[in-house]
Amino acid sequence: MGRAQAWPDRPIRLIVPWPPGGSTDTIARIFQAKLAEALGRPVVIDNKGGASGSIGATEAARTPADGYTWMLAYDNEATNQTVMRLPYRAMEAFAPVSLVATGPLALVAHQSTPYRNFQDVVAAAKAAPDSISYASSGVGGLAHVSTTLLQQQGGFSLVHVPYRGGGPAVQDAVAGNVPLFMSNVVIISQHIRAGTLRPLGVTTAGETRHVPGVASFAQQGFTGFEAPTWWAFLGRAGTPEPILQRMQEALAKALGDAEVRKRIEEQGADVVASNSEQCGRFLASEIDKWGKVIRDNRISAES
Repeated sequence: MGRAQAWPDRPIRLIVPWPPGGSTDTIARIFQAKLAEALGRPVVIDNKGGASGSIGATEAARTPADGYTWMLAYDNEATNQTVMRLPYRAMEAFAPVSLVATGPLALVAHQSTPYRNFQDVVAAAKAAPDSISYASSGVGGLAHVSTTLLQQQGGFSLVHVPYRGGGPAVQDAVAGNVPLFMSNVVIISQHIRAGTLRPLGVTTAGETRHVPGVASFAQQGFTGFEAPTWWAFLGRAGTPEPILQRMQEALAKALGDAEVRKRIEEQGADVVASNSEQCGRFLASEIDKWGKVIRDNRISAES
């Protein structure tokens, strides 16, 4: 108990299992300073990218449960549980702290393409299967799996081009090196506003204020389709309960800051700041929901 009461007495490490420039890194850096202020110790972001977030997550799962290493997980953490052979199980290795934010994924086309709406893509893909490429932040991530479900429901076929994170993917999408890109809105909102990337549909149940005027896929004939992106703050399983509680309170304070909330929402995400129980239930449900899609479509880390 003494250790828990003294916590934290040194800097906190926050593993971001993605390269700099992606959405997870962006959101972590928005609340980093306020979280450090609430804890009274520096919070150091450690980017450990690679293998769709699993390299950083595996490292986080191996750290001591002493409250000095945490992870900001992206939606891939749920899909990785089925897509990959991992040396850990998320619901056993981690202690949920808070669902930080959720937001829409959007399918965007480069301005040079002829696609004015999603129906254009479907028609072109049906006329010439496997002739149109789309980028995502990695194999088996929510962007990949949800686009697979769209193809399954719509009876068309695209070519998946996976990248090692959202940062590298958005660079190629903006350059026009790949015609389509399924991504969270955080890293593409500025390019949508600039007109470089044209939004064709969003994965929320209905329209979203983050991509105004763009119909959801559910509204475009894909009944019941919904695939929100998300970010969750996780600790190590076995971390003393008082430390988990203190971190949850500090994070809620940081996310409740008006400027932090404004900056996250400007990126195209909605702050949630849930409690640990809500976060755990959400993570478990995402693992189950997308695990079925992955198994049904035989998606693996090599696909």
